[in-house]
Amino acid sequence: MPHWLNLMIESLPSLLWACLLFTIPLTLLSFIFGLTVGFVAAVIRLFAPGPLAAIVRFYVWIIRGTPLLVQLFLIFYGLPSVGIVLDAFPAALIGFTLNVGAYTSEIIRAVLLSVPKGQWEAAYSIGMTWSQAMRRTILPQATRTAVPPLSNTFISLVKDTSLAAAITVPELFRAGQRIVATSYEPLIIYVEVALIYLLVSSVLSSLQARIEKRFSRYGGYMGAAS
Repeated sequence: MPHWLNLMIESLPSLLWACLLFTIPLTLLSFIFGLTVGFVAAVIRLFAPGPLAAIVRFYVWIIRGTPLLVQLFLIFYGLPSVGIVLDAFPAALIGFTLNVGAYTSEIIRAVLLSVPKGQWEAAYSIGMTWSQAMRRTILPQATRTAVPPLSNTFISLVKDTSLAAAITVPELFRAGQRIVATSYEPLIIYVEVALIYLLVSSVLSSLQARIEKRFSRYGGYMGAAS
């Protein structure tokens, strides 16, 4: 058996374990929390009073205008200087959540604005409250439009979690770095790490296509386009 293949087989369990134990949970939790933050931020920007909306705009401006790696460093290495000490995984979770929240807030805001104003008026005309109109009329329509960009954000987040290695989270890329430190075979190991990321991203892309196809059956964006 070639040396490179033997090394890849030996290192595979450690890489997959790091992926299952840290990369996937970090991705899922960050996306769920970030999507929640993004929805709240989008609603505030669209419907809240000016001062509160300005605070949210400032948050989005800061997050979108600075690199994610810098944000992680500020949380993990910077906050201890003011007495706030976080373990690596919670620090990464907070950083990714805030980052995802800022970007998804723009997506959600855009899709909410894409719903015709007449839909609000129709909901109000039959006696719905604001929350009922949002839940029963606006969100179902907006969700169809939001699926592609939010899915792309989720897939990108899987790859972005590799940045958590910089603050010592033992995720997939960090596990690869540790193996490289003992095997002295960076090309082989990093190619293997890249293939695992590629496999996960491909599975998610296939799932995204299925979801989009399902939505298109119910008058979604693809149905409208055709």
